[in-house]
Amino acid sequence: MHHTIEISLVPERADTLSTRLETTEGVIGLSHARGQSIVPRGDVLTVHVLNQSADEVLRAVKEEAGEQFSVVTSEAASFIDPEHQERIENDADEAVWEEMETGLRHQGRVTPNFLALMTLGGAVAALGLVSNPVPQAIAFIASAMIAPGYEPLAKMPLGLVLGRWGVVRRGLESALWGYAGLILGAALMFGLLMALGETSATHLARNSEVRVLGLPDVNSVAFSVLGGLTGMIMIVAYRRSTIAGPLLLLSIIPAAALIGAAAASGQWGLVKQGVERLLLDVAIIWGTGALVVWIKQKFTHRRKPLL
Repeated sequence: MHHTIEISLVPERADTLSTRLETTEGVIGLSHARGQSIVPRGDVLTVHVLNQSADEVLRAVKEEAGEQFSVVTSEAASFIDPEHQERIENDADEAVWEEMETGLRHQGRVTPNFLALMTLGGAVAALGLVSNPVPQAIAFIASAMIAPGYEPLAKMPLGLVLGRWGVVRRGLESALWGYAGLILGAALMFGLLMALGETSATHLARNSEVRVLGLPDVNSVAFSVLGGLTGMIMIVAYRRSTIAGPLLLLSIIPAAALIGAAAASGQWGLVKQGVERLLLDVAIIWGTGALVVWIKQKFTHRRKPLL
């Protein structure tokens, strides 16, 4: 997908910015509607731009628009322009920083929906911890797709590398609330299963996947590293519909569920192992995420967000 960027700003700034954008490589279309913006009052520039040049447009806005402006970015389904068709066909698959922040903010905001999904994801993962291999795999896959557990953690390396401390703070708040809900959901589900006589503390401790979570081997850690890397690459490439894939490689959802299930059954040694594995995967997400964002900032975007 390519970009359409709509900029509302004061007229005297609009002329200067329009002149600059007219000569910006990668701008496929540019329209200037004078006096059409009511909030903020002024002109409207509509820019159709290739992904690879979207940062140049936003850099120009930062330098030319002054203090009163509004920017809306959106995806364009297609560009059809005979003069620029070769460049269009070779466009890059990059999101801009503002879109990444907005996407992560939407997926990881502490709302009733977010907390409900994290709690239910924990309940599903707790069922998987005491299931046979096939239903266990189904439960772990489902919990990774239900619980939006990656995005709150991905906010923090993004904000850290870009110096966006508000993003770091909101990511930390979302992660704390979200994983508290997930652990609670797992504890409640496991407590219910024990009350119904469907499982026991011994059954939990003897499950082969629980042993792997508590004592991760090289393969398990490698899966987590690959999950952290691919997850952040998908975010910076704006491949939002596939983010569940990296979460399946990570053990963060089952590890958090293990904390809740083990606490409900009074197995504090397993709680400790769950906490250790959870912190390991969090560290992997932060480290790999910071690496990807740093590389993208240094070699691709080379600018700070507008605000």
